Amino acid sequence: MRLVTMIAPDHSQRCGLLLGEHVVAIDEVAPDLGALSVRELLRSGRLRELAARCALIRPDMGRPLSSVHLGPPIPDPSKIIAVGLNYRGHAEEQGKPWPEAPMLFSIAPSALCGPRDAIVLPVDSSAVDFEVELVAVIGQRCKGVSRDQAMGVIAGYLVANDVSERRWQKQDGQFYRAKSADSFFPCGPALVTADEVADYRELLLTTTINDQEYQRALASDLIHDLPALISYISRDQTLEPGDLISTGTPAGVGCYRQPPRFLQAGDLVCCAIDGLGSLENPVRAGAAHP
Repeated sequence: MRLVTMIAPDHSQRCGLLLGEHVVAIDEVAPDLGALSVRELLRSGRLRELAARCALIRPDMGRPLSSVHLGPPIPDPSKIIAVGLNYRGHAEEQGKPWPEAPMLFSIAPSALCGPRDAIVLPVDSSAVDFEVELVAVIGQRCKGVSRDQAMGVIAGYLVANDVSERRWQKQDGQFYRAKSADSFFPCGPALVTADEVADYRELLLTTTINDQEYQRALASDLIHDLPALISYISRDQTLEPGDLISTGTPAGVGCYRQPPRFLQAGDLVCCAIDGLGSLENPVRAGAAHP
């Protein structure tokens, strides 16, 4: 299944199913589940039940994807945990050794935005970069997960762009402010359930800006794979349904290019992962601070 969050003009949200170029609201096939958000649906443990009810979907149900405003699939995670320097190619383009342990940091959930939402460049920004990332979505409350158990706690996957202001990152000596500005974590278009991904390591990640490709790598280039990440992260903290683990970006980011290539107002960024979908976001300038 491909689960989405539909946003109405009044900003109310509904959970839906993405079926090709159409979206069907959950309550059309499962009225008793229709009031649940994607995160609540994960917490309820009723994904299999919903999948069975998908057989009830008729051709006349739903609406064209082009007419629906999609938000981030999970707009309200309890946490976003990201991983730095976790692709071999990305480490090599920096001339850095592979980290012995995962380099973890957090991103504010308020940075989330959805497909087709604008990435807004803060007025005082000058070096806003792009990072396509594979995100694993946790499906159950868990702690102390072993490597052997780790894949079993993943509900699904989605595409993200871990937008980063490199000048702030350098000034602060850490990641939080540089990666947590509003609109700096676009993700989507859908949460693709784990049963639809045979082997995440074979997923191809790409970034294009205005149709020019900048990043291309397989997830098999990860330094610390998903079992290692989930085992390490859950050792001393509890993971909740809907938590997002953003696994790092491959080589090709703008700051290590000659000359550097940072995002500019008017750009159209597309981060894509084969089998999961494409995440397109226009870039626009932000308003001056009051």
